Amino acid sequence: MIWLEFLVSAALIVLAAMKLAECAHAIALRTKLGGMFVGTLLLAGATSLPELFTTLNSINQGVPALAAGNIFGSSMFNMLILAVLDLASPRTRILRRVAVNHALSASIAVLLTGMAVLFVLADIGIQIGWVGLDSMMLVGMYWLGMALVYGRNRIRGEPADVAPADVQGVLGLAPAVLCFLGATVVLVMVTPWLVHSSVGIAEATGLSEGFIGAALVAVVTSLPEVVTAAAAVRIGAHDLAVGNLFGSNIFNIFALGSTDLFYFQGRFLATVEPTLALAGLAGLLLTSLGLVATLAQVERRLLFVEVDALLIFLGYLGAMLLLYSRGIVG
Repeated sequence: MIWLEFLVSAALIVLAAMKLAECAHAIALRTKLGGMFVGTLLLAGATSLPELFTTLNSINQGVPALAAGNIFGSSMFNMLILAVLDLASPRTRILRRVAVNHALSASIAVLLTGMAVLFVLADIGIQIGWVGLDSMMLVGMYWLGMALVYGRNRIRGEPADVAPADVQGVLGLAPAVLCFLGATVVLVMVTPWLVHSSVGIAEATGLSEGFIGAALVAVVTSLPEVVTAAAAVRIGAHDLAVGNLFGSNIFNIFALGSTDLFYFQGRFLATVEPTLALAGLAGLLLTSLGLVATLAQVERRLLFVEVDALLIFLGYLGAMLLLYSRGIVG
């Protein structure tokens, strides 16, 4: 019954998040926001809402380890998506075609993830009210990073680059906003089921809640990124796909910091076990590999396989094996 509840809730979350991404894209086109900005902020925020709501529900149900595992595991999985898409597209190497300007969003993702891991390990006991200073710094750095991305987007002059053909068959602005809000309501209603069933799976399998969050829940909440990125690559919108994945990693850390506002027992990051910092470090390393690949943009093949994409893929598998070895209870 627990597995059935998990599968049903997972399917509903993926469908709602796919609708979110579709409506976010329509809003972006109707408001004439730029492609890189859309991928990094609006689309990434939409496809990452499952992570945010899952994290908040984990707090409400008293399983903070599941929340942190979901956030860090999702960041790892997003980079695996990037590697798989690149490996699956030998004729159109994604990491060779995207704009070097994605280095900004990738660098912000690296910075925020590094800060999150540092705060988990440092255990800085400074609070303002019930909210930790460390969480406030993560949220503040997120908005600063988004301001930099938006400023860069304006300098490049992308907002005006929306051709009339691009909006044909796309929802109008008002229906798109209503669609976005409706899909958000579905997520709010369904994510408690996902969290409840995940806790049940952790108890039934003997695995820790943190590992279940990083390995299982993170994959489910990242499926919208899979669908959105694959669709973007299929139509040749490589910048949108990569911007969405790097932007989702940025938003994940914003969600981690924002969770502290709803955790009234004290500092939220103080509840994250140091073992889960390994997942954060793995996400940091994988995002760094994505950043290097975006900047280098040269051919590095081992037989017919791109070395950088292969390293990300192998790095993810190695990290999951490491987390599994630390994730067994008792």
